[in-house]
Amino acid sequence: MDARSLDLPARIDTGHAVGMMLVTVSAVFFALAGIFTRSVTAGPWTIACWRGLVGAAIIAAYVLWRARGPHMWSSLHLGLRGWALAVVSTLSSIAFITAFKLTYVANVTIIYATVPFMAAGLERVVLGERTRRSTIVAAVLSLAGVGIMMLGGIGTGSLAGNFMAILMTAGCALYMVLIRKFTDAPVVWTGAVAAFLLFVIGCLITDPLDVTRRDAVLMCAFGVSFAAAVILWTEGTRLVSAAESGLLGSTEVPLAILFAWLFLGELPPAASLVGGGIVIVVIFGYAAWNFRRSVASAAA
Repeated sequence: MDARSLDLPARIDTGHAVGMMLVTVSAVFFALAGIFTRSVTAGPWTIACWRGLVGAAIIAAYVLWRARGPHMWSSLHLGLRGWALAVVSTLSSIAFITAFKLTYVANVTIIYATVPFMAAGLERVVLGERTRRSTIVAAVLSLAGVGIMMLGGIGTGSLAGNFMAILMTAGCALYMVLIRKFTDAPVVWTGAVAAFLLFVIGCLITDPLDVTRRDAVLMCAFGVSFAAAVILWTEGTRLVSAAESGLLGSTEVPLAILFAWLFLGELPPAASLVGGGIVIVVIFGYAAWNFRRSVASAAA
């Protein structure tokens, strides 16, 4: 027997552990988005511009490093499908940043947590796939929680932000479905292109240099955090199952709420807490159920 084969289980376990760690750390970086956005005094377009430039540079460097070789440039060809993904991602990012400016961090994060259920509905329309009964039940319950949050936003000035969060979530759900439909598109590269499109659009609408030094530092840090989240999540999901990735990624929700309380002193109204509590229980329950289901299937 080859002595190297004795190390195989250890290598697999190590790779799996590394994957879980990378996805978990990526959730921490994703959870910082609201903190950066609310801490910057500049407008949404200026933030989008700076985050787009810094994020695009880092993600592009990562993609070029991963794709190095004789066929590097051909593997980066977007085509119409890749550009469609980039445009959807760009519009979602604009809504994402605007939502954080107009409503509570907790509201944006919790509404975004319903993206798997929106994606399930779009999969039925775009891909013709049947939706599991458990997914439908979880979607109805989570939407009820979002509805309570929306009602709580009436008269508090956060209703517009809640709507932007819903638009952002719908855009992200469409992006996820299109990734499955356009399997030949270079997904991470489209992320870099989308980030650069944010920079270009932001430059056309606002003056990105008309900012304070403090805002410039925070927006650069936002771009680095965004790029780190994308890269860590990409590498981590290569090593774990989809169910595990979804479960670990769900930690972004309580983390974002915790960070908003610790760093911004932001406590959402009672309606947001009630509706958000419903969504969080549904999301974690659904993710845990999927995880147990995948483990049982693997054991069988």
